[in-house]
Amino acid sequence: MESLGMREIAYKHALRNAVEHGRAEEKAVLGKVLAELPELRKKVPEVLPVVREVVAEVNRLSPGEREEGLKRFTFVEQRKEERRGLLELQNAGQVVLRFAPNPSGPLHLGHCRAAILNDEYARRYNGKLILRLEDTDPARVDPGAYEMIGEDLAWLGVEVHETIVQSERLDIYYEHARRLVEMGKAYVCTCPSEEFQRLRVAKRACPCRASAERENLVRYEKMFTEYKAGEAALRLMTSLDLPDPSMRDFPVLRITDEPHPRVKGRRVYPLMNFSVAVDDHLLGLTHVLRGKDHIANTRKQGFVYQYFGWAMPRFIHYGLMKIEGLELSTSGMARGIKEGLYEGWDDARLGTLRAMRRRGIQPGAIRKVMIDVGTKESDISFSWKNLYAYNKEFVEPMADRYFFVQEPQELLVEGCRGMEVHAPLHPDHGERGKRSLSIKARDSHCIVHVSKQDLDMLRVGDVVRLMEAFNIELLEKGSSAKAKVHSQGLEEARRLRARLIHWVPEDHVTIRIVGPEGVSEGYGEEGLREVAQGSVIQFERFGFVRVDSKGEELVVYFAHR
Repeated sequence: MESLGMREIAYKHALRNAVEHGRAEEKAVLGKVLAELPELRKKVPEVLPVVREVVAEVNRLSPGEREEGLKRFTFVEQRKEERRGLLELQNAGQVVLRFAPNPSGPLHLGHCRAAILNDEYARRYNGKLILRLEDTDPARVDPGAYEMIGEDLAWLGVEVHETIVQSERLDIYYEHARRLVEMGKAYVCTCPSEEFQRLRVAKRACPCRASAERENLVRYEKMFTEYKAGEAALRLMTSLDLPDPSMRDFPVLRITDEPHPRVKGRRVYPLMNFSVAVDDHLLGLTHVLRGKDHIANTRKQGFVYQYFGWAMPRFIHYGLMKIEGLELSTSGMARGIKEGLYEGWDDARLGTLRAMRRRGIQPGAIRKVMIDVGTKESDISFSWKNLYAYNKEFVEPMADRYFFVQEPQELLVEGCRGMEVHAPLHPDHGERGKRSLSIKARDSHCIVHVSKQDLDMLRVGDVVRLMEAFNIELLEKGSSAKAKVHSQGLEEARRLRARLIHWVPEDHVTIRIVGPEGVSEGYGEEGLREVAQGSVIQFERFGFVRVDSKGEELVVYFAHR
């Protein structure tokens, strides 16, 4: 079963998987093997141990060894037709779209799909994109969010042509609500909430529904002058026989005593399905992109359009996108910040765009992922793998390389002479020059730091190469690890199939890495002191990071491997 051909196929795919993603994964490699050798699909229990062994072998190699090994293989790409990107808009003349977040906090990844897709369509059709801040629920408004949302959209590259704030348009909603009362299409309900719900489920009208137009107008005025919060609501009159109880006489205006940070002296606010319908019409919306969880809202808004005799925009309802791994609930994030669980809206454990930016995720990568997702109707799970792959395309050419060791272990190397080691800042951009690492010798020995993970994988007697320096043989492990210089040349290391490990000299910079999964520390080479704050760099064999702050220690935010 364990034929050379199958093992070699597994090996080449493991190498490629490790080069592309920093580490080979069994499941991914197994899938590639079965795709290339479909006759093995019924023999997975026999194939899997071989794949597991090959993956472990490849993961022990250094990045340089993986890339060198990959050169001897060729790949035949099997292209699979897949509908990706944006579909054409129907009835697309002069396109007007909107992105309408609630200003309860800054934007997060969940907002990006709507923001980017609307922006892309506006660009494609030379149309107009309106930013509408839906802030008519005072309890959900964060005063700082108005500015943060604008900043987030600018960073994301979304071009806004007009900004509308709904709390500045209350009189417009009041006027249209009054017209509905005059038309006999809305009435003021003062029934207790529990009683109204009981009647609605039973498909029975509440007593207020039969009020005369004149009486309803009087009661409508009382919403602004006499009624207290919770005592009255304006309800849109619909059929009591509608299958969905929530559609029957749903509310369109309510009274609240919750203070609004931008509006003084107002207690009556429209509910979403009323203000959205009025605005979408008055602003000339031609197309509305929204998740399919809004289908019921679209139907409710259809009643408003019908009663006023307006033509509805074309609605595109796309599938839901599940995002796992980071906190995305705005209320949960705000609560965590208040309680000190998170340091701010840009905490690395959050899914805000501010956190993405702080980690070194590029807006172009987010845009490419969202365009791939498009407006397909099926539900999907957000792919962090795709985001990181796209982000690597952006940052890999710009990111200079540096050595970093996590959980550093001191290693005394005997027979070592002082030397300056020169390593390229970027292997593909020699014009950027080299960085220097100084090895200081004393009494024929020197001290370097290597990662605990690398040291744990070695056995006494193993020969390894300190990248860009020389080859060493391990003499002792443990708290007083020792080695001796074995040889100098890279060719000798290759002949011995010696692993390449990264290292940091005795003089070093203390590094603190902040990421979604927590904080870790280690040592980095001295040249990191000169790296500009905000730069995205790559710690070799570790991953891409963004330099966040400089001081006694260098604080970096982890992006991905």
